[in-house]
Amino acid sequence: MTVEPPSNADIAQLAASYGLALSEADLTSFRELITGSLTAFDEVARLYEQHRERAPERPHHWPAESENRYGAWYVRTDITERADGPLAGKQVAIKDNIAVAGVPMMNGSRAVEGYTPSTDATVVRRLLDAGATIAGKATCEDLCFSGGSHTSALGPVRNPWDSTRMTGGSSSGSAALVAAGEVDFAIGGDQGGSIRMPAAFCGIVGHKPTHGLVPYTGAFPIESTIDHLGPMTRTVAAAAETLQVIAGDDGYDPRQARLPDVQDYRAGLNAGLRGVRVGILQEGFGIPGLSEPEVDAAVLAATRVLADAGADVREITVPWHRDGLAVWSVLATEGATTQMVDGNGYGMNWAGRYDPEMIAHYAQGRIAHAEQLSETVKLTMLTGKYTKEKHGGRHYAMARELAWRLTSAYDAALAEVDVLVLPTVPYVAREFPGADASKAEYVTAGLGMIANTSPTDVTGHPAISVPAGQVAGLPTGMMIIGPRFDDASCLAVAAGYEAAVGGFPLPG
Repeated sequence: MTVEPPSNADIAQLAASYGLALSEADLTSFRELITGSLTAFDEVARLYEQHRERAPERPHHWPAESENRYGAWYVRTDITERADGPLAGKQVAIKDNIAVAGVPMMNGSRAVEGYTPSTDATVVRRLLDAGATIAGKATCEDLCFSGGSHTSALGPVRNPWDSTRMTGGSSSGSAALVAAGEVDFAIGGDQGGSIRMPAAFCGIVGHKPTHGLVPYTGAFPIESTIDHLGPMTRTVAAAAETLQVIAGDDGYDPRQARLPDVQDYRAGLNAGLRGVRVGILQEGFGIPGLSEPEVDAAVLAATRVLADAGADVREITVPWHRDGLAVWSVLATEGATTQMVDGNGYGMNWAGRYDPEMIAHYAQGRIAHAEQLSETVKLTMLTGKYTKEKHGGRHYAMARELAWRLTSAYDAALAEVDVLVLPTVPYVAREFPGADASKAEYVTAGLGMIANTSPTDVTGHPAISVPAGQVAGLPTGMMIIGPRFDDASCLAVAAGYEAAVGGFPLPG
């Protein structure tokens, strides 16, 4: 049998966990009934093995140190399936939480290391169909739960602007490779800011699409209500072009249940800024204990560029913005513990595609390598387990109810203006924590910068980070937030700003 039948002692232990007191006769009766029920599990295993997809053979190699100077590559490939298409000739790096069939996937974690997917993620399939070349998998942080670039099991990912500083995370390798010019663009993931924060730290463009616009099918989940995939590029036009390819319903991802028709994200890129209503989101500036005045000043200077280019720039307030981090923290803590940890990435009651092989591999790996998990992951699962067992998930439910109010607050502001702008991250890229750093210092370096980015992961509004000038030679980011499913407006304003400043600089 594929599931070993239980003993009476096994059933007694399970019964006790549910508050049941069973006699020895009851235990025997249930053991016999359960054993009979397991025949269905055997049949499902047989049918699945008969029909499951098999991984193709795709050559790959581990990068030599000489071709991995920033620690940004996990594995190198050279996969092209057609010579034409809108992305023909473009080299793309895929964040290593996204499945590329036949190519190893680690998700930055010893818990996943050794796994090879058998099918391509939807975004990978769409990129290949558009003519792109998959140049490899980019390093990401351990289970993608960090905004720093010091938590991957592979080691630190260094910033091309200053190798002593972090790139940001968790799409750390994706950002470094794009900034260094080693690929034309990359695909990242964003649950708390993991596309936009490394984009800001590395001086590139990072677009978090509206939740559900880009299918998440084939990517390692954290929490389904905050999971996003999106493009990381050197120009806004490249982000729009990539989004045009990867957006749209794939028929598998329940995150896309209310998906409207896909827009033409390239249409408004040359429209200019005249008459565009831009709201400077006051709560995104001057955050106590976080905001660096020089970063706030750089973003305010960028808003003056918008005004000089014809935009109607005004201040706007959304008090709920400051509450968004607390709402996100509960959802990400209890939600990730339930889905990413206890649910082995997927959980149950999910109508989308599953990856049974990955679930089984990770279920064993996260126990076998528990001590090697990052401190940010350990903190999340310990906190989430504690609060769930203490209060039965009540706080997660409260946070989901508050998410509607947070969403409505942004919607109300976006009825007054076309987009909101604020600093992507309140400070510039910081140095790596030292080997003697305390747990608190290590965790703060991974989760301390998400105050402005995390709320829109909860609400699902599209948000793009573009370079907004430099502070002490390091990039800063301006985040542009638009109405849900109006990603085109975010991209158009970003393109107008890029044109007004004459393009974005690259390191060196």
